[in-house]
Amino acid sequence: MKEIQIESVRAMKGKQSAGKIVRLWQLFLKEKYLWLLALPGLIYFIIYKYIPMLGIVIAFQKYVPTKGFLGSDWVGLDNFIQIFDSSEIGRYFMNTLIISFYQIVFAFTIPIVIAIMLNELRVVAFQRVVQTLIYLPHFLSWVVVAGIFYLLFQSDGSINHLLQSWGMEPINLLSNKSNFREMLVMQVIWKEAGWGTIIYLAALTGIDPELYEAAKIDGAGRFRQIWHITLPGIRSTIIILFILRLGHVLDVGFEQVYLMLNSSVSEVGEIIDSYVYRVGVVNGNFSFTTAVGLLKGVVGMILIVGANYLSRRAGEKGVY
Repeated sequence: MKEIQIESVRAMKGKQSAGKIVRLWQLFLKEKYLWLLALPGLIYFIIYKYIPMLGIVIAFQKYVPTKGFLGSDWVGLDNFIQIFDSSEIGRYFMNTLIISFYQIVFAFTIPIVIAIMLNELRVVAFQRVVQTLIYLPHFLSWVVVAGIFYLLFQSDGSINHLLQSWGMEPINLLSNKSNFREMLVMQVIWKEAGWGTIIYLAALTGIDPELYEAAKIDGAGRFRQIWHITLPGIRSTIIILFILRLGHVLDVGFEQVYLMLNSSVSEVGEIIDSYVYRVGVVNGNFSFTTAVGLLKGVVGMILIVGANYLSRRAGEKGVY
C-alpha cells in the first residue's frame, strides 16, 4: 500500500514538472520575438562578460603565460594573503575610499539637485539648452578631459595667466596634494552630472501633474511641492542608482586617476587600481592583479546585496 502511494506521488510530481515545461515552452513561443530582440544582448554578455570570468582561476595560481591555465602552479590563497600583507595597500585602500566617499556625497547628489532645478523652470527652451550643455561633456573621453584641465590649470595655463593679469597669485591645482582629490571629484561632476540629470528628469516625468495642482490649491509653495511631491516621486530611482553606485565603491576610475597622477600627489592620489596596474600589469604579476580584481568584485557584490536587502526591508523596490 505504501509503495503504491509513493508511486502515485512520483507520478503526480512528474505530471506537474511536465506541465511546467509545457507552460514555459508556450510562454517562450508567445514571447519569441521579444527573445529574438534580446538575443544580441545575451550573446554580448555571454562572450564578453561571462566567458572571461573563467580567467579568475589565475587568482589562485602562480600564472605563467607560457604555461597557460593548465600548466601554471596552484598557490591557493597566497595572492590574497599578499594583498593584506602589503605595507602600501592600506594607504591606497583609504585613498580609494575617500575619493569614492567624495564622489557619492557630491557627484551623486548634484545631478538630483540640477534635475529638480531644471524641472522647476517654466521656460522650456532654456531648460533644454541647459540640459544639452551639461550633457555634452559626457561624450568626452578622460584623455580629453585631462588635457583640458592641464591646459587650463598648469603653471603657465590660461587660468593662472588670467589670475596674474588681475594681480592675483597663481594657483597650483594639479600638483597640490591638499586639493587633488577635490579636483578629481570636480572633473567627475563636470563630465557626468549631465548624464545623471537626464535619468532623474526622465523619472520626474512620471509624477502625476495633478499632485502639483492639488498642492497649489492647498497653498503649498515651491519648496513644499519639491519636498512632498518631487523627491518622493523620484525616491525609488535615487535608491536604485545609489545601490548600483555602492557596487563601485572600490572603483573610482583608473583612467582618470592615472592621467592626472604625478609624483607630487601620489601620496593622496594613488588608488588600488593604479597600484594594481603598476605592480601587477607592468611587472607581469597577472595572478596578483586578478586576485585584487576578484576581491573588489566580491566587496561590491556584498555591498549591493546588503543595500538591496535594507532597501526592501524599508519598503522600497530595490534592484531585484
